[in-house]
Amino acid sequence: MNITRLKLKNWKNFRNIDVNLMDRTYIIGPNAVGKSNFLDVFRFMKDIAKSGGGLQKAVDDRGGITKLRCLQARSDTEVSITLFLEDDGVEWIYELAFKAQGKGKQLITITKENVKRDDDIVITRPDKNDKKDPLQLTQTHLEQILANKNFRDISDFFSSVTYLHLVPQLLKYANEIGVSKIEDDPFGQGFLDRLASVQAKTRDAWLRKIQSSLSIAVPQFSELKFERDKLGMPHLEARYNHWRPNAGWQREDQFSDGTLRLIGLVWALLEKRQLLLMEEPELSLNNEIVRYIPEIMENTLRGARNQKQVIISTHSPALLNNNIDGNSIILLYPTGNGTEARHPNGDELDTMSAGFSPAEVMLPLTSPENIEKIVKA
Repeated sequence: MNITRLKLKNWKNFRNIDVNLMDRTYIIGPNAVGKSNFLDVFRFMKDIAKSGGGLQKAVDDRGGITKLRCLQARSDTEVSITLFLEDDGVEWIYELAFKAQGKGKQLITITKENVKRDDDIVITRPDKNDKKDPLQLTQTHLEQILANKNFRDISDFFSSVTYLHLVPQLLKYANEIGVSKIEDDPFGQGFLDRLASVQAKTRDAWLRKIQSSLSIAVPQFSELKFERDKLGMPHLEARYNHWRPNAGWQREDQFSDGTLRLIGLVWALLEKRQLLLMEEPELSLNNEIVRYIPEIMENTLRGARNQKQVIISTHSPALLNNNIDGNSIILLYPTGNGTEARHPNGDELDTMSAGFSPAEVMLPLTSPENIEKIVKA
C-alpha cells in the first residue's frame, strides 16, 4: 500500500495544501517552513491507529489542539487530513476532520471520518449512532478493532509507519544519559534493542547487507557483527583492517556518527514496515556518501519482499545532485497565509530534463530572501 496524494487543512504550518506522493518523495524548503510538520502528519496517523493510541492521545501528545491547529485558521478552526492510498489496483480514500469542543480541557470531536474503497463508501461519519451518542465522536473508527474491520488494511498501514532521525550520541551514551526512551524510539536510543529483537538468522542477513555498504563507504572497514556482553547487553562490533590480527575490533560507542547513521538508515530500509519517514539523512555523512543515498535505498530494497514508500526531508545539495525524478520533489515555501507546497512547474521539469540536477534547479528556491544580509547582522 502506498499513499498517492495528501490534502491538509489547518495542520500546523499548512492552511491548505494538496500534493502527490510517489514511492520516493523528497521534501525541501527553508528552515522553519514545516518539513518536520509535514512528516508529522503520518506519525499522527500512526499514533491514532496503533494499539494504545487514539485521537485524543495523539492530539494531547502534540500539546493540544491549539499547538496543532494552523495559526492562520481564524474563522474555520477545523483540522482536516485526507489521504489517498493505492493497494494492488484498489484505491482508498481516508478523510479525517476534527475540532475542539467546549472550554477548559477540550475534548476533540470528529466532524468527518469518511472511508471510500474505489467508488464504494465504507463509512461516513457522523452517522446515526453518533447522533444518538455524540461521545462516540471523540474516537475514530480507525482506532477501534471492531469498527475498522472493513478497512483494517488502512489501519495496519498507518500502524507500520517508521520515523528515523537517528541521533548517534543517544545510541552511544544511552546508559550514561539514562533518560527513558521515547515511545517508538525515533532517535535510535533503543536501536540495539531493536536489533536484538530480530530473529538471529534475519539479523545476520541484514547486517551482511549493511556490511556491504559500509565496506565501500567507510575507510578500512571490514566486518560487522552483533554480540552480547557478559551482562547480556546487546552491542554492534565492527572490525577494521589492522596490521595486528583481531586488533581492529570496535564497539558502537567508538563508531563515527556517520557510520552509526548509515547503519541506522540501511537497517530502517530493511525493516518490514510499509512507510519510512527519514528526516535529514545527510547529517554526519560525507557528501560523497550522501550523493549515493538514493542509490543505496534502491539497491537495498531491490528484489526485497519489504518494498516500502520512503518520504525524505532534506537540505542537501549532494543528495539532490543526481538523477532524481523531478516529480518526486515537493517544495515548501512560506506565505502570509501559511506554508504552501508545490511540485516543480513545467519550466523547472524541462530544465531538469535538459540535464540540470534537482539541486541546481530547486534548492536555490529554498534560500531565504536577502540571506546575504546575515553577514552584516
